[in-house]
Amino acid sequence: MFKNFLMKQMLKSKMKDVPEEQQEKMFAAIEKNPELFAKMGQKIQEKVKGGKDQMTASIEVAREFQKELTEALK
Repeated sequence: MFKNFLMKQMLKSKMKDVPEEQQEKMFAAIEKNPELFAKMGQKIQEKVKGGKDQMTASIEVAREFQKELTEALK
């Protein structure tokens, strides 16, 4: 389980339209490789501070980390 229950609850609320099975897969990937997701979050924040909107920044970072994400989601 997540070390931080509140973080999991926050993520669940953001992913309310995502099927439960996919949510659990994502939570497992985060638990498996928290450093990757922390690094991605930091890069997204940097891009947002640089003037990009959240969605664009998230997509760009996901593309940048595509190989690592694919591996984490297996």
